[in-house]
Amino acid sequence: MPIWTLTPHLLPLRYVWKISRNASATKTNLVLRVAGHGQQGTGEAAPNVRYGESPELLQEQFAILLANGLAEVTALSELDALLATNPVAHALSFALESALVQWLAACAGQPVWQWLGVPPPAAAVPTAFSLPIMEPDEVAGFLREQDAARFQLLKIKVNQAGGLDLLREVARALPGHALLVDGNEAWPDADSVLRFQEAAAAVPGLYIKLLEQPLPAALADDYRYLCPRSSVPLIADESVTDAADFAEIAQQFHGVNVKLMKAGGFRRGIDLLRRTRAHGLLPMLGCMVETSVGIAAALEISALAEVLDLDGFLIVKDEPFGLVREEAGLLRRA
Repeated sequence: MPIWTLTPHLLPLRYVWKISRNASATKTNLVLRVAGHGQQGTGEAAPNVRYGESPELLQEQFAILLANGLAEVTALSELDALLATNPVAHALSFALESALVQWLAACAGQPVWQWLGVPPPAAAVPTAFSLPIMEPDEVAGFLREQDAARFQLLKIKVNQAGGLDLLREVARALPGHALLVDGNEAWPDADSVLRFQEAAAAVPGLYIKLLEQPLPAALADDYRYLCPRSSVPLIADESVTDAADFAEIAQQFHGVNVKLMKAGGFRRGIDLLRRTRAHGLLPMLGCMVETSVGIAAALEISALAEVLDLDGFLIVKDEPFGLVREEAGLLRRA
């Protein structure tokens, strides 16, 4: 029988990671390993408070799985059956499936992408690079220190109160650079987003290419009103987790940011990306603040997405695993 282990890792960050709902200087992620028959698979869980997840909760759930037969799991069908009777957080579900898929693929002598039945990833892929919320007078220095101009797309975390001032400074430092503005549900209604877009259009050098989840996911009516009126394509994040009514999502958004941590596994993530494209929406593959364990897993299915936002490991100070490297804004498996 394979041996399953779960190890927490306290990850100091390179700078304070601030979004519209919280800020942190460290993250605690958990690395899950399964080993047996001379092979090993590794997965990562990055718990997110937005979905009620914590490192302590995931460790409790893992202990329950061990007590209920996890050690006997050697196939995805067996994992599915175990999780059906012992539900866990999406982040832990992804770590379990990621580790098991890697182990099964290694046992079969195949790369993960082939075992999953998806197109091969490119040798090098561009990623967006994210800026946390900060004071406007800190923006120019941050962009220089991080050499952010090397990334084709910059993702700017904003809140409603200071978002425009922050964007104005990004545009002043890097005029015309493509930006993905991420509100993390910061605006209260559709009209406030439209007013923001109108004000942003008047800022010299500001090029907002995409606008991600400006409103709370619960405001479906506001999204349906906003979608045809928005001057910028809208990308769903919090509105799509492990499942979605895509006929409805297509009335609210122009694209979907799929994250394996919130999807709960490779298979759900693959299905979400394929359904996104099938409904004429822009498929995007994103991440949480993760180490290169999680990012390397996401790269396996990256050929299914048009936009990649896989910079989570670049936020981690002294990233411990070294499975992915970045050069000139491009990601490669190490």
